[in-house]
Amino acid sequence: MRTSHGQLRNPVGTHVTVGKGLVAGALASAEELGCEAFQIFVGNPRGWALSAGKPAEDAAFRAATAERGLRVFVHAPYLVNLGSPTPATYERSVASVAHNLRRAAEIGAEGVVVHTGSFVDPGKGSAERYDAAMRQVREGLLPLLDGLSEDSPWLLLEPTAGQGRSLCAGVEDLAPYLAALDDHPRAGICLDTCHVFAAGAPLDEPGGTTATVDRIVEIGGPGRLRLVHANDSMDVRGAFKDRHERLGEGHIGLLAFEELLAHPATAGVPFVLETPGSRDAGDPGIELLKKMR
Repeated sequence: MRTSHGQLRNPVGTHVTVGKGLVAGALASAEELGCEAFQIFVGNPRGWALSAGKPAEDAAFRAATAERGLRVFVHAPYLVNLGSPTPATYERSVASVAHNLRRAAEIGAEGVVVHTGSFVDPGKGSAERYDAAMRQVREGLLPLLDGLSEDSPWLLLEPTAGQGRSLCAGVEDLAPYLAALDDHPRAGICLDTCHVFAAGAPLDEPGGTTATVDRIVEIGGPGRLRLVHANDSMDVRGAFKDRHERLGEGHIGLLAFEELLAHPATAGVPFVLETPGSRDAGDPGIELLKKMR
């Protein structure tokens, strides 16, 4: 299905590895898999090293994806936690987000996905710890957001599955999180279906996904939902477990993704898989999404 401008209503794809490089690795894999959109890491996803790019390779990748109309997203490293009570972790997290935003701009990506983080609750003073963590989020992200222009990549906030002491685990938690950032116009939302389901969203009920997206729009306003991580769940609703499953093989089911693809708020929003085997040749996920679209 295409929009009135001839563009795909929902470009689909998956997360791919960079491997041999942005062009020889990530782009080649994305094309082989039939991606219309894809997501990458621009460094070690489980490390703090800030990997510098290669200007010539960045330019070649940027030109090639633009020519092919491929939409690219960057995922920040898993270690990033802007709510951490450990000063070194917090400082490294801010530096990592800033670095990933720079790299995203250099390679022509349209957004950087960042997990919304968690705070450590030692058993006492959890309200104080939460408040302190949210102040850190504000102090760390607002200057970065203020530095973004309309041509810059979006900062895409991804609510977590609710494990541990999450700062933003479900749709309702988006309201105070965005408020801490003054509802900044460059703060977008990445909806991970497995995460919000794990946090309690009724995606497994007819109409439940539509109602969930309606609430996201009510909280964030139109145009803030910029990316969907299309993942089924190995676990039941409200389990607070982040275990992705192939579409239609988990507890969410295909109806949720049909509702997502039909919702007015997802017009123009890419769907990227993060499911087991989704970047393997012959995996049915991308074709399934295209068929449902």
